[in-house]
Amino acid sequence: AAVCVMDAPRPEAWMQAVAAEMNLSETAFLTPEAGDYRLRWFTPTVEVDLCGHATLASAHVLWTEGHLPTETQARFHTRSGLLTAERRDGWIELDFPATPAAAVAEAELVAALADALGVTPLWVGRSQFDLLVEVATAEQVQTIAPDFARLAVLDARGIIVTSPGDAEVDFVSRFFGPRAGINEDPVTGSAHCCLAPFWAEKLGKEHFLARQVSARGGEIRVTLAGDRVRLAGQAVTVLRGTLHA
Repeated sequence: AAVCVMDAPRPEAWMQAVAAEMNLSETAFLTPEAGDYRLRWFTPTVEVDLCGHATLASAHVLWTEGHLPTETQARFHTRSGLLTAERRDGWIELDFPATPAAAVAEAELVAALADALGVTPLWVGRSQFDLLVEVATAEQVQTIAPDFARLAVLDARGIIVTSPGDAEVDFVSRFFGPRAGINEDPVTGSAHCCLAPFWAEKLGKEHFLARQVSARGGEIRVTLAGDRVRLAGQAVTVLRGTLHA
């Protein structure tokens, strides 16, 4: 994710243009607000309501670039309410709202997902933002080659595909978001706000190690705590610069 730290708000069109130029899954924009920060997220084509990895990246930037003391909690005012981030044992822990999925009954939608993904779902649900598709094996998740044009017409921010994991992780997933201008997101924190309650019910536990098995991929520590989900990941700065626009 890219992170832009600004002294004052900029027009929405400017932020969207910067996100398109960055051409990453999400670009985060931060402005100071009442001792905290206002945080907005944009894909190359649209603004989104919630994004995990760009929030993690934002906290990392605030701490490492000297905007916040490293021991201070980062607090973000967003379209999904107040979100927080803290440093714990070398990981960054986020506190997000849970977005559980309810089962989908529409046979036409299930059939459309099966056709677009090329796999038969075991279960299909809909959360606040996304469609959740359970399949049988991690190999199926890894080898899915979606028809993105078919996925893009479905009424959801994105499609989460998940299955049980292996001896190393509790579950695996991938996230496809062509409707939001992202064919596949490498690691999707917000998707785990839906995955956590789903797997908590199936596995009878609240603490998970999850792996998103995109080409780049990554692991996320996930904890379900009532109606909140705690996500822990790590961040590294690879580029820094100044915008002159």
